[in-house]
Amino acid sequence: MNLNVVLLEPEIPQNTGNIVRTCAATGAHLHLIEPLGFSLKDKYLKRAGLDYWPMAEISVYPNIEDFYAKNGSDGCYYVTTKGLNTYSNMEYPDRCFIFFGKETKGLPEELLAAHRDTCIRIPMLPGTRSLNLSNSVAIVVYDVLCQKGFPNLQLQGALTRYAW
Repeated sequence: MNLNVVLLEPEIPQNTGNIVRTCAATGAHLHLIEPLGFSLKDKYLKRAGLDYWPMAEISVYPNIEDFYAKNGSDGCYYVTTKGLNTYSNMEYPDRCFIFFGKETKGLPEELLAAHRDTCIRIPMLPGTRSLNLSNSVAIVVYDVLCQKGFPNLQLQGALTRYAW
């Protein structure tokens, strides 16, 4: 499984830090597309990611064109409240890129219009605007991994002091 999380112009360092932690725990590659709303040296970003930074694979791109030039557009899915497909109803290829937009605006309309068939949404009650970015990433990442049988992830834990 080659799972990739793509953040297009993220703005809030704590969200990105939490997403770094999710990517490190799942083996997903994190792609950050500039401009970023913070410095990668930001103390809030580092604090939110705790000690997971060295465990995460992270790539940074100056713009979306550079991202597509290096990765192509096959297997790309775009998470948006405007999506016609529910994230859990999609069949994801082994190599996929899940795009998320900036916290205040989401993904650009022209990007969504160009990829209408692979726009996905997380169901919510009518009248709610959106979920937190890091929560949305976790929901979709774990669904993709569940569909693939959680490859390479530890499926059972064990108490160390007490026998079951």
